[in-house]
Amino acid sequence: MARLAPRRNSPDAPTRPQLGEGATVINAHRPRLRFAQHFLVARGVIEAIAGLVRPAAGEVVVEIGPGRGALTEVLLAGVDRLVAVEIDRDLVALLRTRQDEHKLRLIEGDILQVDLGEVLRDAGGCRLLIVGNLPYNITAPLIFHLLAHADCISRAIVMVQREVAQRLVASPGSKDYSLLSVLVAMRAEVEMRLQVERDCFRPVPAVDSSVVELRFAPKPRYAVQDADCFDRLVRRAFGQRRKMLRNSLLGLNPEGGRPWLEALGQQAGIELTRRPEELSLAEFIRLSDACSHLGKDRP
Repeated sequence: MARLAPRRNSPDAPTRPQLGEGATVINAHRPRLRFAQHFLVARGVIEAIAGLVRPAAGEVVVEIGPGRGALTEVLLAGVDRLVAVEIDRDLVALLRTRQDEHKLRLIEGDILQVDLGEVLRDAGGCRLLIVGNLPYNITAPLIFHLLAHADCISRAIVMVQREVAQRLVASPGSKDYSLLSVLVAMRAEVEMRLQVERDCFRPVPAVDSSVVELRFAPKPRYAVQDADCFDRLVRRAFGQRRKMLRNSLLGLNPEGGRPWLEALGQQAGIELTRRPEELSLAEFIRLSDACSHLGKDRP
């Protein structure tokens, strides 16, 4: 896995123009704190990310947060069509002055409100390939948004803050193992692809970043009797991650109380004195299936 940082007096410097003649205006755009804008400026990192994209036939590339267009420019050179979703109306207006209408479709809006299934249908492709530098302030909600549309996504190659990347690839028993680790593992394989230093951005953020690749399965990777039950159980367990399961899961069935909870543990074959970060994905599935088997006593 490569570790990338900008080189002094190199093409990675933030002065390289983007999208042709409009670069002076675009580069003058002042980053907005409310959108958590940190623009990627290191040319080597931009090209490395673009090199990971490689869409297959029928895949529609969707860039989240094109910003000033640094990655957009490189992507357009290698794909037949690109959809980009940008929330900042000023950047949308500036990018539209330079867009190739035949190759680039710009959507102005909040990616969390965008129906990715509709984007796929409009583009006429088979599946989406997501790429982008995710805003730090909505990283987890955005990943959950991708999970909700996993049936129409093939891969996602995204930049996230390093602590989130570590959670995405974490194993049971580690300090980084979390709700995100478990729910993502149900729908995707995750691989750390690049380590990106904070100096590769303007303005410079307070944290380093990583590029991860998520390879989505068209359906859950592991069989579970009730997907909604599984989701609620895992969320409740990690909602009080420092507590033992016998306490954090007590609210699943307040009427049944501890006798019901004991039956749940026995049915699943799991000791409820353990904490959620100690359980493997398979063990969470056993707990969820036991909960479903107990009928109305679901979360």
